[in-house]
Amino acid sequence: MNKTSRPHDEAMVELLRQDPAFADDYLTAALDEADQPGGRVALLSALRQIAEAQGMATVAERAGIPRESLYRALGPKGNPTIKTLLAVVNAAGLKLTVHRHAA
Repeated sequence: MNKTSRPHDEAMVELLRQDPAFADDYLTAALDEADQPGGRVALLSALRQIAEAQGMATVAERAGIPRESLYRALGPKGNPTIKTLLAVVNAAGLKLTVHRHAA
């Protein structure tokens, strides 16, 4: 059977595996939209996809978080602490930055 479509998450994980540098722009865009309706869920989804592209177990180990806890924290109903969020971002080889935007 020839599959003509696939789930968005699967496609994003594959894209992030093929182009790890894309994670920078992808997470930045998700952060920019985090205060919009559905933005928090989209941010967690982006971070989960980045972690899955790198290997969830590997990212969890680097972050010092059990893999199951990481899945829960980055799930649609997840509410990670700032400590967890920063640990995952760092473990994924990324860094959060702040910049002033035009008002």
